[in-house]
Amino acid sequence: MSAEAFADYAVPRDITSGRQFNEEKAFGRTEFQRDRDRIIHSTAFRRLEYKTQVFVNHEGDHFRTRLTHSLEVAQIARSIASNLRLNVDLVEAIALAHDLGHTPFGHSGQDALNECMSEFGGFEHNLQSLRVVDRLEHRYAQFEGLNLCFETREGILKHCSLKNAKDLGEIGTRFIEKRRPSLEAQLANMADGLAYNNHDIDDGLRSGLLDLQLMSELPVFGEHLHAVARKYPGIDEQRKASEAIRRTVNSFVIDLTQESARLIQDANPSSLDGVRSGPTLICFSEEMELKHREVQQYLYRNLYRHYKVQRMADKAKRVVRGLFKAFNEDVGLLPPRYQIQAKKDAPRAIADYIAGMTDRYAMKEYRQLFLVDPF
Repeated sequence: MSAEAFADYAVPRDITSGRQFNEEKAFGRTEFQRDRDRIIHSTAFRRLEYKTQVFVNHEGDHFRTRLTHSLEVAQIARSIASNLRLNVDLVEAIALAHDLGHTPFGHSGQDALNECMSEFGGFEHNLQSLRVVDRLEHRYAQFEGLNLCFETREGILKHCSLKNAKDLGEIGTRFIEKRRPSLEAQLANMADGLAYNNHDIDDGLRSGLLDLQLMSELPVFGEHLHAVARKYPGIDEQRKASEAIRRTVNSFVIDLTQESARLIQDANPSSLDGVRSGPTLICFSEEMELKHREVQQYLYRNLYRHYKVQRMADKAKRVVRGLFKAFNEDVGLLPPRYQIQAKKDAPRAIADYIAGMTDRYAMKEYRQLFLVDPF
């Protein structure tokens, strides 16, 4: 997309509110392309390949991980951003970075670490993602972190309490002033939820925990499932499900694009400042938002609360709690880098270490600390 094609309400192609540390411009790349590239080359991004989405990494090779989830979010967000004349490179950077701070074992790991950190300020993966790109990545001689643009960092920080916002300086100001982030940040957030629903249906069906026939009455998906069955009566169940999922994703993408375009036209923001001071503009229609929530509720009841998923979640929480307790009782068990950090703030150093673990590394650490294994 050329610079001229960007809308007035979009973040400009190569103009940023700044980085934390001044740098010379990159050759042949915009500022937001540079951010995207730094994220892709980061250690935290590579680790996403072995972090749980719903199913723990060793449970199967075809289930989503945090990495494939992030790639799917980026693909959806880029497509919509292009149609809305937004900054596609910024949207992609935010989408790829939004889960960098997520713990091993998905939401169960996050919940367990938040419990462990309850007396020390808590743990929230959006804040941790920002902490990763601001401080924890050690790749550059001039600074800690990745030194990303303000707009990228703003998009990564989707949620924040007022208490934490006051400690974050400029990046937390919008939560205090109740202002909106850029449309690019709003879009990356919506694409995250859209991707979640549809790929969790796919993984739930692949795992056998969801039943295709029982899902025939599910909003949007059920409608497409019936349509596929009528048009392709001899197709096998896997292809039928995949086609229904593909059409479902497309329905949500079209609705989100059209409704957002309508809201933007009605609000008529003439600049990025107009976006920040106005209402949320990247939304589903009321009808599709209701259907989106019904799908979320169905997945919560039938997949996330399935006893097999709950068993793994319970084991995951015990692993995270056990690791935190052991390290908190003796910081000498931490690797040297985190021992140095622990001299200033031991609980946060432990949280940083655990949050950075992959599923299999966390299980390996747990075995080394608690199991007698002579081999």
